[in-house]
Amino acid sequence: MKFILGTKDSMTQVFDAHGVAHPATILRVEPAQVTQVKLAESADGYAAIQIASGSQKEHRVGKALKGHVGSAMRHVKEFRPRTSRGEKMPTLEKGHQLTVSVFEPGDTLSVSAISKGKGFQGVVKRHGFKGDKASHGRKHTMRAPGSIGGGGRAGGRVIKGMRMAGRMGGERITVKNLKVLQVNEAENMLLVSGAVPGRAGTLVEIRGTSRN
Repeated sequence: MKFILGTKDSMTQVFDAHGVAHPATILRVEPAQVTQVKLAESADGYAAIQIASGSQKEHRVGKALKGHVGSAMRHVKEFRPRTSRGEKMPTLEKGHQLTVSVFEPGDTLSVSAISKGKGFQGVVKRHGFKGDKASHGRKHTMRAPGSIGGGGRAGGRVIKGMRMAGRMGGERITVKNLKVLQVNEAENMLLVSGAVPGRAGTLVEIRGTSRN
């Protein structure tokens, strides 16, 4: 069970031994501190490890959180072991420091973050609808959703879950099977293959898979 918090920095490309370019994402990983270890046998009722990272101004943190963490930290998150996949609780204690060195090149990751908010969007952008033809008298209906099935089996109502226009983005997204390409301990940097949700500066939860 490997885990840590980081922020999305930017995207780049990495060339392999055959000269083929592969997309990659740079993640900035500040040292994190274990703030609490929860056990299923305790009053918490479940097993998890809580960590905190990033600095924060004193007046922006409440007294309760500051007393629990020990200082003004920016991000506090919990990581639970996935027992269904054979993960076990690591032997960590409160105050233990976690750095980017917990990962190695070749490790497989799952990265979770909040995706970019795109506001209210139509069905073409939100769901990938093809749209109608732009000929034979079409004027304003090229990107319209079309019929939503008023009668028939729906009974004169809109079926729940119908793909329509609406708010897009701003959701928690998890991308799996990302590979660690490089680990730079001097600059607290992690280079992973592929794309990661969110904009630059978005908080990301980095978790190693049970295969590591």
